[in-house]
Amino acid sequence: MTHRLALVLSVFLAAPAAIAQAAETDAQASEDALFQNGETATLEEFRWIKRPLVIFADTDRDPRFAQQMELLNALPDELAERDVVVLSDTNPGAKSALREALRPRGFMLVLIGKDGNPYLRKPFPWDVRAISASIDKMPLRQQEIRDSHRPSR
Repeated sequence: MTHRLALVLSVFLAAPAAIAQAAETDAQASEDALFQNGETATLEEFRWIKRPLVIFADTDRDPRFAQQMELLNALPDELAERDVVVLSDTNPGAKSALREALRPRGFMLVLIGKDGNPYLRKPFPWDVRAISASIDKMPLRQQEIRDSHRPSR
């Protein structure tokens, strides 16, 4: 009976740690995901961590939205290399925090810097190479490039 009780207690006590580990893994996966739901996101959660690329449309059936998502899916590594997170919001009725902050009308692409400031707004789809070139001109990105070329000590 004592052995059985010890076994039950060990499983019971290990469960919270396992649950916490799973939650931490899920949170990390969510933070690392390139494409995320913009209806529940805020710009503040990405400040100094990621460069949000926010894609707005009045519906996910908007041809410009579909084209933009195809363009982004074509070169995801280019975006990941630049710490981009793509946030899409196709529900104007939800009045998300991103819509309140950026005030889109119909389709709109907004590139936000790691500092939380909008750097680029486009009313039409843009390809990854053009987006990457815009990011590479940002002062913080130029510093990141310089830092990556420094020899490690």
